[in-house]
Amino acid sequence: MSGTVVRRLPGLVAALGAAVAATGLVRRPTGEPLRVTTPRGQPAQLAGDGLYRFDTVFTAAGNTGVDAVVLTLGAPLVLAAWLHHLKGSPRGSLLLTGALGFMTYVAANQALGVAYNPLYLTYVGLLSASLYSFIAAMAATDRGVLQEVAGDPRLPHRALSRFLLVSSAMTAVVWLQPLVDALLRGTAPDLLDVYTTPVASSLDLAVLAPAAALAGLLVRRRQPLGYLLAAPLLVTIVLLLPTIAISTALQTRAGIAFTAAEVVGPIGGFAVLGGIGAWLLVRLLLAAVPAASGATEVGARVDAVG
Repeated sequence: MSGTVVRRLPGLVAALGAAVAATGLVRRPTGEPLRVTTPRGQPAQLAGDGLYRFDTVFTAAGNTGVDAVVLTLGAPLVLAAWLHHLKGSPRGSLLLTGALGFMTYVAANQALGVAYNPLYLTYVGLLSASLYSFIAAMAATDRGVLQEVAGDPRLPHRALSRFLLVSSAMTAVVWLQPLVDALLRGTAPDLLDVYTTPVASSLDLAVLAPAAALAGLLVRRRQPLGYLLAAPLLVTIVLLLPTIAISTALQTRAGIAFTAAEVVGPIGGFAVLGGIGAWLLVRLLLAAVPAASGATEVGARVDAVG
């Protein structure tokens, strides 16, 4: 069953993702912001027009940045990895789990966090297609290939494990600091504005941070599941760099004021994480070879040593 799902659904994910992103870019906010008062009595600015008219100026610009990355990188990556998977490529299969994991993360933020708009049901459909494609791709990944990856001496296992553990810790600290601070002050978190709950914080703290910690611990023990979990996490980390950079530029253009530290810090930090993540992702994919081929290579190295 999982094989049938992976042969069909990723194409739908790529098509829906591209259509949603293109709509968001074509109908991006272009008018004057609308000033409102939140239920908590705080002033806020809504985008006022376009697809994200009921989102705040800050969030609408961020949504547009996500749309740009999905249209130019996310959806094409799903399509390319899917086509390689259909040809029987182990690297394509592993990369497909990564691309679908990223799309699931994006779709969850859209379906749960974007203010209701005409694409709501499409967001829900994209989330469903991405989630079940991702689960099916994980289930269909050749365990023999993962076993070869876990035993490949060319893969920097320690570096991968440490990177995942550090990413987990950094995600937890970045999100928990403002949340705990708001809790201690007895106020809502900054930038919550008209929203009822911080969806991105919920997803990152409940899903991404624990997944990265688990993957890091499993990779440390050379468990095949750790490498399978690492793929979507690495793809997501790599694609977060252009997402944050484009979103920050659009937010600045929309009139959001940032200090130099608020711009350089996140972009610089994710540039480092994205660079290391990209290097580790390439090394992970290079280690993904058919089990029989991997066994032949190991045997050849043993014969050479003997």
